[in-house]
Amino acid sequence: MNSTLSRVNHAVSLVLQWFTILLMVILTVVVIVAVLARLMGQSFTWYDEVAAILLAWVTYYGSALAALHRRHIGFDTILLSLQVPLRKVAVILSELLIIFFFVLLAWAGFKVLSILQGMNLVSLPWVPIAFTQSVIPIGAVLFIICQLLSFPNYWSKTIRGISLEHAEIEEEVEKEIEKAKERK
Repeated sequence: MNSTLSRVNHAVSLVLQWFTILLMVILTVVVIVAVLARLMGQSFTWYDEVAAILLAWVTYYGSALAALHRRHIGFDTILLSLQVPLRKVAVILSELLIIFFFVLLAWAGFKVLSILQGMNLVSLPWVPIAFTQSVIPIGAVLFIICQLLSFPNYWSKTIRGISLEHAEIEEEVEKEIEKAKERK
């Protein structure tokens, strides 16, 4: 079960990484092309709208990736200072609150999509607004999935008193110490 979950996490991580990278590359190209066009005295009417949409997409899909790796805002120091029984309750309560929030966000996103049916972007009238705003419910559902996929590892480490934030820092410090030893 653990290796299956690990493979699923890895696959989801790769898909989200590549999709987020693709979005960032597209956003970068759009910005560069728009800047060059303005330098040549031209301006794209669609630039502001498309750049804002791409930035929102990067944010939503990137946050799902952050959830999968538990790199979103957390309070490990406070959580780990609690006694284990209270820590268990706090972890479960916080997970339920996070999932509840994102269920509400997904629900509201689907409601917004139904309202936006038939509307199109102002600058690109062939692009439905519902398509551009679909990132809200999709991003919320992805965040929930990533939270649930990463929960078993998070639960295990948190209950054992291992900080995900500090573990990464300690790992980087160890790598730098090894590099320094190799240079000598």
